[in-house]
Amino acid sequence: MKFILASASPRRKELLEQIGLEFEIVPACGREETAFTKPEEIVTDLSRQKAEEAAQKITDRKEPLAVIGADTVVALDGEILGKPKDEADAYRMLSMLNGRSHKVYTGVTLLLCGQGTKQPHSFYEETEVVMYPMSEAERQWYIATKEPFDKAGGYGIQGRCAVFIKEIHGDYNNVVGLPAARVYQELKRLGIDIYRMGGA
Repeated sequence: MKFILASASPRRKELLEQIGLEFEIVPACGREETAFTKPEEIVTDLSRQKAEEAAQKITDRKEPLAVIGADTVVALDGEILGKPKDEADAYRMLSMLNGRSHKVYTGVTLLLCGQGTKQPHSFYEETEVVMYPMSEAERQWYIATKEPFDKAGGYGIQGRCAVFIKEIHGDYNNVVGLPAARVYQELKRLGIDIYRMGGA
């Protein structure tokens, strides 16, 4: 079986490599639109869209495929915080998260393709993150690093923002962008043993 990651995220790439999965990257570039409003439904739907888009790009299929699509959002007080549009938006998001608890949701779709059929298996992971208070100067400093701009919620837990993370309840890797252990367990549940296939 051939594995495809439908994302150009270096963080997701690294997390899949940690579990020993051999894969190719076919990034989805869709518009990321959904009619859903609950964070767990949003990320699950967008992960499915990304997996399907990447699968459509692969025209020379000679073996079964497993396409992995993923999407992550931050949620606080009923608002979904995606990637900030600009510095003001990043500042707004960091101000909202300042000294508070919020949730990070990552949806994953494993799209199994073979013999003209597509079988999507979707799930999501939820993690609670508590942040220390950040002064205005600290928020401005962090925004100046440029780290916030490709991160849901305007921060990257694996980067300089780590100094402002007080507690994590749940999967750390989920906050980074992909619950890698859950992906591995779901593949096993579907009867896909990456170690037997020479993936590790």
